[in-house]
Amino acid sequence: MAKVRIHEVSKNIGVKSTELLALLEPFGSEAKNHMSTLSDMDMNIILEHYTRLYDNGSDINELLRSLRPVKEEAATDAKEDGKKETNIASGEEAAQKAEEPAKPKHAPKEPRYVDTRANVVDLEKFEDAEKIEEMAPEVKDTITNKQKIKKGPKHRDQVKREPFFAKPQEKKKEKIQVSIPDEIVVGELAERLKTSPNDVIKKLMMAGVMANITQTIDFDTASLIAEDMGAVVTREIIITAEDRLFNDVEDTTEQLLTRDPVVVVMGHVDHGKTSLLDTVRRTNVAAGEAGGITQHIGAYRVEINGRKITFLDTPGHEAFTAMRARGAQVTDIAILVVAADDGIMPQTIEAINHAREAGVSLIVAINKIDKENADVERVKRELSEQNVLIEEWGGDTVCVEVSAKKNINIDTLLEMVILTADMLELKANPNRNAKGTVIESKIDKGRGPIATVLVQNGTLKQGDIVVAGTSVGKIRIMTDDKGNKIKSAGPSVPVEIVGLSEAPEGGELFYVVEDERAARNVVEARKQKIKDESVKAASGVTLDDLFAQISQGDIKTLNLIVKADVQGSVEAVKQSLEKLSNEEVKVKVIHGGVGAINESDVMLAAASNAIIVGFNVRPDSGARTTADLKKVEMRMYRVIYDAIDEIEAAMKGMLAPKYKETVQGHAEVRQTFKVSSIGTIAGCYVTDGLISRASKIRTVRDGIVIYEGAIESLKRFKDDAKEVASGYECGISVEKFNDIKEGDVFEAFIMEEVER
Repeated sequence: MAKVRIHEVSKNIGVKSTELLALLEPFGSEAKNHMSTLSDMDMNIILEHYTRLYDNGSDINELLRSLRPVKEEAATDAKEDGKKETNIASGEEAAQKAEEPAKPKHAPKEPRYVDTRANVVDLEKFEDAEKIEEMAPEVKDTITNKQKIKKGPKHRDQVKREPFFAKPQEKKKEKIQVSIPDEIVVGELAERLKTSPNDVIKKLMMAGVMANITQTIDFDTASLIAEDMGAVVTREIIITAEDRLFNDVEDTTEQLLTRDPVVVVMGHVDHGKTSLLDTVRRTNVAAGEAGGITQHIGAYRVEINGRKITFLDTPGHEAFTAMRARGAQVTDIAILVVAADDGIMPQTIEAINHAREAGVSLIVAINKIDKENADVERVKRELSEQNVLIEEWGGDTVCVEVSAKKNINIDTLLEMVILTADMLELKANPNRNAKGTVIESKIDKGRGPIATVLVQNGTLKQGDIVVAGTSVGKIRIMTDDKGNKIKSAGPSVPVEIVGLSEAPEGGELFYVVEDERAARNVVEARKQKIKDESVKAASGVTLDDLFAQISQGDIKTLNLIVKADVQGSVEAVKQSLEKLSNEEVKVKVIHGGVGAINESDVMLAAASNAIIVGFNVRPDSGARTTADLKKVEMRMYRVIYDAIDEIEAAMKGMLAPKYKETVQGHAEVRQTFKVSSIGTIAGCYVTDGLISRASKIRTVRDGIVIYEGAIESLKRFKDDAKEVASGYECGISVEKFNDIKEGDVFEAFIMEEVER
């Protein structure tokens, strides 16, 4: 179509140029003023709009007819420039005629056509307003945003049509529906999206994820990529054989009933844990029963004011940690026993940290208040230093002063347990299949595997089929804590069961199931999984792979356990390391203590996925063995700044160790000899590994490193030796160190270069 200006069209249809500009503006037109030329699309919009407004008194025929001279003008302009002025003049005359009062005209004598892109307009179609209204569907006015109502009678053969001047709309492409599980291989994701794996890999690279076709990505990453490629994502929930078998559905509020609390007693050695438990048991023995009560299982129930409490008789926090390491949240309340004459001790601090990490409510029982040198206020002050504020000091921890030996305030302690339980609002549903935790197990020569279990939900009945870890079986005999045979046990009740195929490990969850065959299949699958995982050596957190795990989002908190030779070092190290926390990872010291690294520290590290940091201390043999088994990393330092630098470097991904310490062996000093020209010579027995002449050596006394240096001489009898193996005796002198005593341990080690 020839180019037409705004002011020319405005004159033709009797409206202001500003009105046309306002009409075209929402459609992104380039027309800015009355001299702007109109594009084909602009003309389509104007024609469609004013066609629908035909009944406003304007004559559409005049509008369409006026366009022809403009078109002829453009054609003439291409041939002869001199005739251009004449054509424009004739166009102006036509515009002046159009400004005169318009009268509706009907049925022109001959058809006239206007070329608007691919559309051809037949003037016969505009004979009257009714025909126009029939052709135009019920659409909204683009200026006034009001609904136009069709006028005139509908023809019975009328067919619904698109707007006459509207641009044909492209058919929308339907979005792909895709379901994605928690983890998916890149190749499978591409297959589900019906696209090339290369396209998916490119999208992953753009999102900062480097993965090939065989690698696995998580749901969040996969869903972002799928949505970016125009797919509608739903989460795929994979129901395993275990899910179908156990059917562990949530209970409704109406189904839940109040249950009894489960309590564990913790504290330092000789602070009165056993005495307290014995006193609690004796006060609950029926009158006339002689000589106390036989303890059949590792848990028992006591009654106070008509309410029952379940006590777990475990060997302190070690078993408590072992259960938590297996994901079992067994206890609701922990009673911390502290001796009034002794105060806070290392194991007391460990117990506090274990209870805090497990998130259980803590009740402090200050024991031995009957002793002459008892100092209750000192205990309360020391508790506050461990961030355990008792209620009397404005905190929220219940504290009861007791004497287990003289049975003072034991009832008050039990009442506080009941009160704390009421505040916790402990509930369970007794009317379903039982679920709970294995407390301990053993194999009896006569009865076979026996397991002590704590029912946590539902009701356990004789004859039920039970799955616990890799053990399965039907309950033949069930006894309570007093040795009585019972038929059923509800929530918070500890029982001993006979009938399992093998002794399950402590901390394993048990479920009652309906289908024995399916249960045996699940157990076999579990055994196979354990076997497969043992092939892939599971590893805990190490400083070497810390940055990689942080980058993958696996670690948000770096848990540390600090052991040092003196308490001042523990506090200094703890504060310095916790200051390293940043936006990506928080450094948290979950336990700090004085002395050698022991097995309890390693168990806590395993349960909390922590790294052990030692200053001038060494691990004992039990701790080393357990650390190797549990894949717990232990880092030993002599200088605090080395630890800070290493952990900070690991967090930033800059850890590049040049050397690694390898312990070669240990030798125990059995006797010492003083030689004037040489110094002190230690007569030693090599307990493990070997002692080499080239080894570095450190002297360890009661778990504390007192010296580190080189071996000056190593002898077997009177002869020099290159190395002495385990089980042999030798003589060792240390360079520049003579303060050697019987009972000291020499630890031989070498520094090996590690490839970067």
